[in-house]
Amino acid sequence: MNFKNLGYLFLLFPFLSFAQESEESIVKGKFSGQLRSYYMNTYNKGELKDFTALATGGHIKYELKLKEKLTFGGAVYNSNNLNIQDLRIPDISTGQLSRYEEGLFDRINLDNKNIFVLGELYANYKTTQHEFTVGRMKIISPLVNPQDGRMIPTLAQGLWYAYSSPKTNKIQAGIFNQIAPRSTGEFYSIGQSIGTYGSGRNKNGKPSLYGGNTDSDYLAIINADFKITQNTSVEFWNYYTDNVSNTLYLKPKYQVSKSFNIEAEWLHQNRINNGGNAIDSLSYFQSNSSDNFGIKAAYDWSNSSLSLSYNRIPKKGQFVFPREWGREFLFSFQKRERSEGTGDNHALVVYYTNTLPIGKDKLNLISIISLGHQWKPSVLDPILNKYAVPDYTHINLDLFFDIKKWKNFKPELLLVSKFASGDFPDNPNFYLNKTDLFHLDVILNYNF
Repeated sequence: MNFKNLGYLFLLFPFLSFAQESEESIVKGKFSGQLRSYYMNTYNKGELKDFTALATGGHIKYELKLKEKLTFGGAVYNSNNLNIQDLRIPDISTGQLSRYEEGLFDRINLDNKNIFVLGELYANYKTTQHEFTVGRMKIISPLVNPQDGRMIPTLAQGLWYAYSSPKTNKIQAGIFNQIAPRSTGEFYSIGQSIGTYGSGRNKNGKPSLYGGNTDSDYLAIINADFKITQNTSVEFWNYYTDNVSNTLYLKPKYQVSKSFNIEAEWLHQNRINNGGNAIDSLSYFQSNSSDNFGIKAAYDWSNSSLSLSYNRIPKKGQFVFPREWGREFLFSFQKRERSEGTGDNHALVVYYTNTLPIGKDKLNLISIISLGHQWKPSVLDPILNKYAVPDYTHINLDLFFDIKKWKNFKPELLLVSKFASGDFPDNPNFYLNKTDLFHLDVILNYNF
């Protein structure tokens, strides 16, 4: 597939369109964007190094709409390192750099203090039921998504189609040849984008070498959401990564009552060809297959909600999906950790969400509290524990401040604690940036 630079062609489209439109054309232009400051701090165990960072930046976007159906858009994303700590200096005992803080910047090149990425550049045609997008864009899905925990989101280049029926059913499909992984400064081919984040260990316990060595030309995504009965719906996704893997995700939901619902999920993966490279030590997807099963019960009332989730990854294979491409929105997900890279894993998570009006509706304080525990395979087993993460308990408090007087100003405060448990060697590599830590995010967003 040879459409590497197709996004840049759309810079010409508005001018071509103007030349063909009559005086009665409807032309509307709109600027939007976000200014963002992001402070992050990780306090590690004992004498292990603490990391801190402060970034400013955001994005600015322009959309030009022609005759209500055709839109051209572009957005530039930016992150600036205010250099309150030199993140190029590693922890002495492990030789490891920061895990979270470097993600605010170009983690491929920490010498780059100012990032500018032409992240969106697209043409969009939309009717009542059909929508076509071509170029650079954001994709929102359970495994490939922009996510909001960094300065620059994950962005993709390719073709996307969406169909919505009058009965609320939805079908989407797309094919992509490049991805700009979050926390990087450019677009990469699909294969080159895999491994821009930490790659852990291969099945022999040696450092994984698939970064820069994965052969994959495209990513194809299919989605279908169906409402089967008044109370039953099913969400289906399939991710085909050329020459690497196929990942199927199925999520049925049953609305027991107005306030109570039950969901299940099944994620199944198969290796495609050689998993990314014919040389076994360079291959990204090394298991033949893997599964992930989950169940979730949720109850809503007034301004609150409560949910309980359980996920299980069996022993037969390691759940692997490029973390460079976004968060994994599985039931057991909590901010600042994930299940990817493990097999034989149990996860139990409780979420409580509350919206609290303060000061005669001057402020809405939205709080999300999550408490989870992950039962991991041994840190000494590279086949089932790629990143050598021990059992841990995970507690998050996420606060969003909705200030009525300043509607565009959206502050957020995230507090994270993770505590290791179980029997494993007393090695700093099993703690640094993984467990027995406290993590703080202070995020100031101004949307316009």
